[in-house]
Amino acid sequence: MKIKVMSVFGTRPEAIKMAPLVKELADRPHFESLCCLTGQHRQMLDSVMEIFKLEADHDLNIMQKQQTLSSITTRTLLGMEEILTSQKPDLILVHGDTSTTFAGALAAFYHKVPIGHVEAGLRTYDKYSPYPEEMNRTLVSDMAALHFAPTRANADNLRKEHVQGEIFITGNTVIDAMKTTVRDDYPLELIDRLKAEGKRVIVLTCHRRENYGEPMENIFRAVAELVQTHEDVAVIYPVHLSPAVRECAAKFLGGRERIFLIDPVDVEQMHNLMARCHFVMTDSGGLQEEAPSLGKPVLVLRRETERPEAVEAGTVKLAGVEYNEIVRLGNELLDEPCAYEAMAKAVNPYGDGNACKRIADAIEWYFGLRKDRPENFQKG
Repeated sequence: MKIKVMSVFGTRPEAIKMAPLVKELADRPHFESLCCLTGQHRQMLDSVMEIFKLEADHDLNIMQKQQTLSSITTRTLLGMEEILTSQKPDLILVHGDTSTTFAGALAAFYHKVPIGHVEAGLRTYDKYSPYPEEMNRTLVSDMAALHFAPTRANADNLRKEHVQGEIFITGNTVIDAMKTTVRDDYPLELIDRLKAEGKRVIVLTCHRRENYGEPMENIFRAVAELVQTHEDVAVIYPVHLSPAVRECAAKFLGGRERIFLIDPVDVEQMHNLMARCHFVMTDSGGLQEEAPSLGKPVLVLRRETERPEAVEAGTVKLAGVEYNEIVRLGNELLDEPCAYEAMAKAVNPYGDGNACKRIADAIEWYFGLRKDRPENFQKG
Protein backbone atom coordinates (compact mmCIF):
# COMPACT_ATOMS: atom_id res chain seq x y z
CA MET A 1 0.00 0.00 0.00
CA LYS A 2 1.35 3.43 -0.95
CA ILE A 3 2.18 6.15 1.56
CA LYS A 4 -0.24 9.04 0.98
CA VAL A 5 1.62 12.36 1.17
CA MET A 6 -0.40 15.56 0.81
CA SER A 7 1.44 18.79 0.04
CA VAL A 8 -0.47 21.89 1.17
CA PHE A 9 0.41 25.33 -0.16
CA GLY A 10 -1.32 28.50 -1.27
CA THR A 11 1.08 31.25 -2.33
CA ARG A 12 3.39 31.69 -5.27
CA PRO A 13 6.66 31.33 -3.30
CA GLU A 14 5.40 28.13 -1.68
CA ALA A 15 4.30 26.72 -5.03
CA ILE A 16 7.68 27.44 -6.63
CA LYS A 17 9.52 25.62 -3.88
CA MET A 18 7.05 22.75 -3.47
CA ALA A 19 6.43 21.97 -7.15
CA PRO A 20 9.65 19.99 -7.70
CA LEU A 21 9.02 18.06 -4.47
CA VAL A 22 5.46 17.15 -5.46
CA LYS A 23 6.83 15.84 -8.75
CA GLU A 24 9.69 13.94 -7.06
CA LEU A 25 7.24 12.16 -4.76
CA ALA A 26 4.91 11.37 -7.66
CA ASP A 27 7.79 9.69 -9.50
CA ARG A 28 8.49 7.29 -6.62
CA PRO A 29 6.58 4.00 -6.45
CA HIS A 30 6.15 4.10 -2.66
CA PHE A 31 4.13 7.32 -2.63
CA GLU A 32 0.74 8.65 -3.61
CA SER A 33 1.50 12.36 -4.01
CA LEU A 34 -1.51 14.66 -3.51
CA CYS A 35 -1.58 18.42 -3.97
CA CYS A 36 -3.93 20.63 -1.93
CA LEU A 37 -4.08 24.34 -2.74
CA THR A 38 -5.58 26.91 -0.41
CA GLY A 39 -5.55 29.64 -3.05
CA GLN A 40 -4.24 32.28 -0.64
CA HIS A 41 -2.73 33.91 -3.74
CA ARG A 42 -4.97 33.00 -6.65
CA GLN A 43 -3.65 34.30 -9.96
CA MET A 44 0.04 34.13 -9.06
CA LEU A 45 -0.40 30.62 -7.67
CA ASP A 46 -2.18 29.39 -10.79
CA SER A 47 0.64 30.63 -13.03
CA VAL A 48 3.19 28.55 -11.11
CA MET A 49 1.01 25.45 -11.34
CA GLU A 50 0.80 25.94 -15.09
CA ILE A 51 4.54 26.48 -15.51
CA PHE A 52 5.39 23.32 -13.58
CA LYS A 53 2.53 21.36 -15.21
CA LEU A 54 0.88 20.47 -11.91
CA GLU A 55 -2.79 19.91 -11.19
CA ALA A 56 -4.40 20.26 -7.79
CA ASP A 57 -6.22 17.32 -6.26
CA HIS A 58 -8.01 19.74 -3.93
CA ASP A 59 -8.44 23.52 -4.11
CA LEU A 60 -9.95 25.47 -1.21
CA ASN A 61 -10.01 28.70 -3.24
CA ILE A 62 -10.04 30.83 -0.09
CA MET A 63 -8.86 34.14 -1.57
CA GLN A 64 -11.16 37.12 -0.97
CA LYS A 65 -10.85 40.85 -1.59
CA GLN A 66 -9.14 42.62 1.30
CA GLN A 67 -8.56 39.30 3.05
CA THR A 68 -7.05 39.39 6.54
CA LEU A 69 -4.69 37.07 8.33
CA SER A 70 -7.64 35.85 10.41
CA SER A 71 -9.79 35.10 7.38
CA ILE A 72 -6.97 33.23 5.63
CA THR A 73 -6.35 31.12 8.72
CA THR A 74 -9.97 30.29 9.53
CA ARG A 75 -10.97 29.55 5.93
CA THR A 76 -7.99 27.24 5.53
CA LEU A 77 -8.74 25.42 8.78
CA LEU A 78 -12.38 24.89 7.86
CA GLY A 79 -11.56 23.86 4.30
CA MET A 80 -8.93 21.35 5.41
CA GLU A 81 -11.39 19.69 7.80
CA GLU A 82 -13.34 17.84 5.12
CA ILE A 83 -10.28 16.97 3.04
CA LEU A 84 -8.35 15.45 5.94
CA THR A 85 -11.41 13.47 7.04
CA SER A 86 -12.04 12.01 3.59
CA GLN A 87 -8.48 11.53 2.34
CA LYS A 88 -6.78 10.40 5.57
CA PRO A 89 -3.22 11.23 4.42
CA ASP A 90 -0.25 9.58 6.12
CA LEU A 91 1.77 12.80 6.05
CA ILE A 92 1.09 16.49 5.43
CA LEU A 93 3.83 18.63 3.94
CA VAL A 94 3.81 22.40 4.44
CA HIS A 95 6.38 24.95 3.37
CA GLY A 96 8.05 27.85 5.06
CA ASP A 97 6.11 30.48 6.94
CA THR A 98 2.89 31.70 5.32
CA SER A 99 -0.56 31.79 6.91
CA THR A 100 -1.41 28.77 4.74
CA THR A 101 1.59 26.97 6.24
CA PHE A 102 0.49 27.64 9.80
CA ALA A 103 -3.19 26.87 9.23
CA GLY A 104 -2.42 23.74 7.17
CA ALA A 105 -0.12 22.44 9.90
CA LEU A 106 -2.66 23.25 12.62
CA ALA A 107 -5.39 21.39 10.73
CA ALA A 108 -3.10 18.37 10.40
CA PHE A 109 -2.25 18.55 14.10
CA TYR A 110 -5.93 18.60 15.03
CA HIS A 111 -6.37 15.39 13.01
CA LYS A 112 -3.18 13.82 14.43
CA VAL A 113 -1.59 13.60 10.98
CA PRO A 114 2.23 13.83 11.04
CA ILE A 115 3.61 17.07 9.60
CA GLY A 116 6.69 17.54 7.46
CA HIS A 117 7.98 21.13 7.43
CA VAL A 118 9.92 22.04 4.29
CA GLU A 119 12.30 25.01 4.73
CA ALA A 120 12.31 24.64 8.51
CA GLY A 121 14.42 26.44 11.08
CA LEU A 122 14.67 29.96 9.63
CA ARG A 123 14.64 32.53 12.43
CA THR A 124 15.07 36.23 13.16
CA TYR A 125 13.92 35.82 16.80
CA ASP A 126 11.75 38.91 16.42
CA LYS A 127 8.13 37.77 16.36
CA TYR A 128 7.02 40.92 14.53
CA SER A 129 9.71 40.89 11.83
CA PRO A 130 9.00 39.46 9.39
CA TYR A 131 5.32 39.61 10.31
CA PRO A 132 3.50 37.24 10.53
CA GLU A 133 6.07 34.83 9.05
CA GLU A 134 8.39 34.55 12.06
CA MET A 135 5.61 33.38 14.35
CA ASN A 136 4.07 31.12 11.69
CA ARG A 137 7.26 29.12 11.16
CA THR A 138 8.05 28.97 14.87
CA LEU A 139 4.62 27.54 15.68
CA VAL A 140 4.86 24.99 12.86
CA SER A 141 8.18 23.80 14.30
CA ASP A 142 6.38 22.95 17.53
CA MET A 143 3.93 20.72 15.65
CA ALA A 144 6.10 19.04 13.01
CA ALA A 145 7.41 15.48 13.08
CA LEU A 146 9.88 15.99 10.22
CA HIS A 147 11.95 19.16 9.87
CA PHE A 148 13.64 19.70 6.50
CA ALA A 149 16.18 22.44 7.19
CA PRO A 150 17.89 24.02 4.17
CA THR A 151 21.18 24.69 5.99
CA ARG A 152 23.18 23.65 9.05
CA ALA A 153 22.42 26.99 10.70
CA ASN A 154 18.68 26.35 10.30
CA ALA A 155 19.08 22.90 11.85
CA ASP A 156 21.08 24.39 14.74
CA ASN A 157 18.21 26.80 15.44
CA LEU A 158 15.82 23.87 15.75
CA ARG A 159 18.16 21.92 18.01
CA LYS A 160 18.59 24.94 20.30
CA GLU A 161 14.80 25.10 20.59
CA HIS A 162 14.64 21.39 21.44
CA VAL A 163 11.92 20.71 18.89
CA GLN A 164 10.45 17.24 18.74
CA GLY A 165 10.88 15.10 15.65
CA GLU A 166 13.60 14.35 13.12
CA ILE A 167 15.81 17.10 11.67
CA PHE A 168 17.32 16.74 8.19
CA ILE A 169 19.62 19.19 6.36
CA THR A 170 18.52 19.10 2.75
CA GLY A 171 19.43 22.31 0.91
CA ASN A 172 16.64 24.48 -0.44
CA THR A 173 14.15 23.14 -2.97
CA VAL A 174 14.13 26.44 -4.87
CA ILE A 175 17.52 25.51 -6.33
CA ASP A 176 15.88 22.35 -7.68
CA ALA A 177 13.09 24.46 -9.20
CA MET A 178 15.51 26.78 -10.97
CA LYS A 179 16.98 23.89 -12.95
CA THR A 180 13.77 23.91 -15.00
CA THR A 181 12.97 27.63 -15.17
CA VAL A 182 16.17 29.38 -16.28
CA ARG A 183 16.90 29.22 -20.02
CA ASP A 184 19.32 31.09 -22.27
CA ASP A 185 16.63 31.43 -24.94
CA TYR A 186 13.90 32.75 -22.63
CA PRO A 187 12.40 35.91 -24.27
CA LEU A 188 12.84 39.08 -22.19
CA GLU A 189 12.63 42.08 -24.48
CA LEU A 190 13.06 44.88 -21.95
CA ILE A 191 16.18 43.68 -20.14
CA ASP A 192 17.78 42.43 -23.35
CA ARG A 193 17.25 45.84 -24.95
CA LEU A 194 18.69 47.66 -21.96
CA LYS A 195 21.74 45.42 -21.88
CA ALA A 196 22.25 45.90 -25.61
CA GLU A 197 22.32 49.65 -24.88
CA GLY A 198 25.13 49.05 -22.38
CA LYS A 199 23.01 49.38 -19.24
CA ARG A 200 23.70 47.56 -16.02
CA VAL A 201 20.29 46.43 -14.82
CA ILE A 202 19.26 46.18 -11.18
CA VAL A 203 16.23 44.00 -10.46
CA LEU A 204 14.25 45.41 -7.51
CA THR A 205 11.51 43.84 -5.41
CA CYS A 206 9.97 45.46 -2.35
CA HIS A 207 6.67 44.52 -0.76
CA ARG A 208 6.98 43.43 2.88
CA ARG A 209 4.44 44.74 5.37
CA GLU A 210 7.11 45.82 7.86
CA ASN A 211 8.57 48.11 5.17
CA TYR A 212 5.34 50.03 4.59
CA GLY A 213 5.65 53.76 5.24
CA GLU A 214 8.99 55.45 5.94
CA PRO A 215 11.22 52.37 5.33
CA MET A 216 9.78 51.88 1.84
CA GLU A 217 10.10 55.58 1.09
CA ASN A 218 13.77 55.44 2.12
CA ILE A 219 14.34 52.42 -0.12
CA PHE A 220 12.75 54.04 -3.16
CA ARG A 221 14.58 57.35 -2.65
CA ALA A 222 17.88 55.43 -2.46
CA VAL A 223 17.12 53.51 -5.65
CA ALA A 224 16.29 56.75 -7.45
CA GLU A 225 19.60 58.23 -6.27
CA LEU A 226 21.62 55.27 -7.59
CA VAL A 227 20.02 55.57 -11.01
CA GLN A 228 20.42 59.35 -11.13
CA THR A 229 24.14 59.18 -10.30
CA HIS A 230 24.98 56.31 -12.68
CA GLU A 231 24.00 56.98 -16.29
CA ASP A 232 24.64 53.36 -17.29
CA VAL A 233 22.28 51.92 -14.65
CA ALA A 234 18.63 50.97 -15.10
CA VAL A 235 16.13 49.41 -12.68
CA ILE A 236 13.37 46.93 -13.44
CA TYR A 237 10.81 46.71 -10.64
CA PRO A 238 7.89 44.26 -10.87
CA VAL A 239 5.56 46.13 -8.53
CA HIS A 240 3.53 44.14 -6.03
CA LEU A 241 -0.25 44.40 -6.32
CA SER A 242 -0.64 45.85 -2.81
CA PRO A 243 -2.18 49.35 -3.12
CA ALA A 244 0.20 50.67 -0.45
CA VAL A 245 3.22 49.45 -2.41
CA ARG A 246 1.96 50.68 -5.77
CA GLU A 247 1.13 54.15 -4.42
CA CYS A 248 4.56 54.53 -2.84
CA ALA A 249 6.37 53.23 -5.95
CA ALA A 250 4.48 55.63 -8.21
CA LYS A 251 5.26 58.58 -5.92
CA PHE A 252 9.00 58.03 -5.59
CA LEU A 253 9.95 56.05 -8.72
CA GLY A 254 7.24 56.76 -11.28
CA GLY A 255 8.10 58.78 -14.39
CA ARG A 256 11.85 58.58 -13.81
CA GLU A 257 14.26 57.89 -16.63
CA ARG A 258 15.68 54.34 -16.64
CA ILE A 259 13.35 53.10 -13.90
CA PHE A 260 10.77 50.68 -15.24
CA LEU A 261 7.76 49.90 -13.06
CA ILE A 262 6.19 46.77 -14.52
CA ASP A 263 3.38 44.46 -13.49
CA PRO A 264 4.17 41.40 -11.36
CA VAL A 265 5.92 38.65 -13.29
CA ASP A 266 5.65 34.89 -13.09
CA VAL A 267 8.36 32.64 -11.72
CA GLU A 268 9.99 31.94 -15.07
CA GLN A 269 10.21 35.63 -15.88
CA MET A 270 11.63 36.49 -12.46
CA HIS A 271 14.24 33.75 -12.52
CA ASN A 272 15.35 34.73 -16.01
CA LEU A 273 15.37 38.44 -15.12
CA MET A 274 17.73 37.66 -12.26
CA ALA A 275 19.89 35.48 -14.50
CA ARG A 276 20.50 38.45 -16.82
CA CYS A 277 20.66 41.35 -14.37
CA HIS A 278 23.71 42.96 -12.75
CA PHE A 279 22.52 42.56 -9.17
CA VAL A 280 19.35 42.30 -7.08
CA MET A 281 17.87 44.59 -4.42
CA THR A 282 15.07 42.94 -2.47
CA ASP A 283 13.16 42.58 0.77
CA SER A 284 12.06 39.10 -0.30
CA GLY A 285 13.27 35.97 1.43
CA GLY A 286 13.38 33.61 -1.52
CA LEU A 287 15.43 35.89 -3.77
CA GLN A 288 18.22 35.77 -1.20
CA GLU A 289 18.54 32.08 -2.07
CA GLU A 290 17.75 32.21 -5.77
CA ALA A 291 19.93 35.06 -7.05
CA PRO A 292 23.22 33.74 -5.59
CA SER A 293 22.69 30.44 -7.41
CA LEU A 294 22.87 32.55 -10.60
CA GLY A 295 26.00 34.42 -9.48
CA LYS A 296 24.14 37.65 -8.70
CA PRO A 297 24.91 39.75 -5.60
CA VAL A 298 21.94 40.65 -3.40
CA LEU A 299 21.32 43.72 -1.25
CA VAL A 300 18.69 42.84 1.35
CA LEU A 301 16.34 45.74 2.05
CA ARG A 302 15.44 44.70 5.59
CA ARG A 303 16.69 45.33 9.11
CA GLU A 304 17.47 41.64 9.61
CA THR A 305 17.45 38.39 7.69
CA GLU A 306 16.50 34.87 8.66
CA ARG A 307 19.19 33.74 6.21
CA PRO A 308 22.40 34.71 8.05
CA GLU A 309 24.35 31.95 6.29
CA ALA A 310 24.01 33.97 3.06
CA VAL A 311 25.57 36.98 4.79
CA GLU A 312 28.33 34.75 6.19
CA ALA A 313 28.95 33.21 2.77
CA GLY A 314 29.15 36.67 1.20
CA THR A 315 26.37 36.16 -1.36
CA VAL A 316 24.17 38.86 0.21
CA LYS A 317 24.66 42.05 2.23
CA LEU A 318 22.16 43.44 4.69
CA ALA A 319 21.46 46.96 3.44
CA GLY A 320 18.70 47.75 5.91
CA VAL A 321 16.05 50.40 5.29
CA GLU A 322 18.03 53.60 5.86
CA TYR A 323 18.67 55.79 2.82
CA ASN A 324 22.40 56.43 3.38
CA GLU A 325 23.34 52.78 3.91
CA ILE A 326 21.40 51.57 0.87
CA VAL A 327 23.07 54.20 -1.29
CA ARG A 328 26.50 53.33 0.14
CA LEU A 329 26.21 49.61 -0.57
CA GLY A 330 24.64 50.22 -3.98
CA ASN A 331 27.54 52.49 -4.92
CA GLU A 332 29.97 49.86 -3.69
CA LEU A 333 28.59 47.25 -6.07
CA LEU A 334 28.39 49.71 -8.96
CA ASP A 335 31.74 51.45 -8.50
CA GLU A 336 34.06 48.81 -7.03
CA PRO A 337 34.60 45.79 -9.33
CA CYS A 338 36.42 43.82 -6.63
CA ALA A 339 33.49 44.15 -4.23
CA TYR A 340 31.10 43.03 -6.95
CA GLU A 341 33.22 40.02 -7.95
CA ALA A 342 33.62 38.90 -4.34
CA MET A 343 29.85 38.60 -3.96
CA ALA A 344 29.18 37.22 -7.44
CA LYS A 345 31.70 34.41 -7.02
CA ALA A 346 30.86 33.44 -3.43
CA VAL A 347 29.57 29.88 -2.95
CA ASN A 348 25.80 29.72 -2.53
CA PRO A 349 25.05 27.93 0.78
CA TYR A 350 21.53 26.90 -0.24
CA GLY A 351 21.98 23.74 -2.19
CA ASP A 352 23.05 21.70 -5.17
CA GLY A 353 19.69 21.03 -6.79
CA ASN A 354 19.07 17.73 -4.95
CA ALA A 355 17.00 18.92 -1.98
CA CYS A 356 13.81 17.20 -3.18
CA LYS A 357 15.60 13.88 -3.51
CA ARG A 358 16.93 14.20 0.05
CA ILE A 359 13.46 15.04 1.40
CA ALA A 360 11.83 12.11 -0.42
CA ASP A 361 14.58 9.80 0.87
CA ALA A 362 13.97 11.09 4.41
CA ILE A 363 10.24 10.42 4.15
CA GLU A 364 10.95 6.88 2.91
CA TRP A 365 13.26 6.37 5.90
CA TYR A 366 10.66 7.76 8.32
CA PHE A 367 8.10 5.23 7.10
CA GLY A 368 10.57 2.34 7.21
CA LEU A 369 10.99 2.05 3.44
CA ARG A 370 14.77 2.38 3.55
CA LYS A 371 17.30 1.20 6.10
CA ASP A 372 19.82 4.01 6.22
CA ARG A 373 19.07 7.55 7.34
CA PRO A 374 19.80 9.92 4.43
CA GLU A 375 23.00 11.94 4.64
CA ASN A 376 22.72 15.66 5.26
CA PHE A 377 23.50 18.26 2.62
CA GLN A 378 27.00 19.65 2.99
CA LYS A 379 27.79 23.09 1.58
CA GLY A 380 30.18 22.75 -1.36
